[in-house]
Amino acid sequence: MRTRLLAVVCGAALALGALAGCMSPNTGATDQQQANRTYMTQVNLAMEDLNERLTSFDDAVARGDAVTMRTQADNAFSAIDDLAAIDTPDAMKDLQQNYVDGCNTLKGALNDYVDLYTEISSATEEHPFDYSTYDERIKAVQDAYNQGIDQLKAADEEALKLNED
Repeated sequence: MRTRLLAVVCGAALALGALAGCMSPNTGATDQQQANRTYMTQVNLAMEDLNERLTSFDDAVARGDAVTMRTQADNAFSAIDDLAAIDTPDAMKDLQQNYVDGCNTLKGALNDYVDLYTEISSATEEHPFDYSTYDERIKAVQDAYNQGIDQLKAADEEALKLNED
């Protein structure tokens, strides 16, 4: 999962570079161009922060530690909230919404994964986990995650298109 997010972060960095590269520092950028570049820089930083926090989540998953998974997922949610709080120029409002929508879809997938793993790890003989639903539930988590990644990719493509206009 994290590899795809890393690709999206790289895409955001590419979009940022493309937006920033259109205007050399020696020319007088308009206030709108500067606001757009500042916005894309903030988006890129938020996505990098999210990627780092998801690395910690992956580490918790590898250890099978449900409590730490929840903590690291909550840390990732903080990065998502930071992204949603970025001051967005009017020209970038739709783009911002696309980034936020993609991140919120990822947030839902992470929550569902932690909930599933918590149910499994807290199962007892008296209250066993119903493994007949596992494949369906993990597929739903993966599908939601993939949808979030697709939304972020679409936002990156939109950012590149905005640069071309």
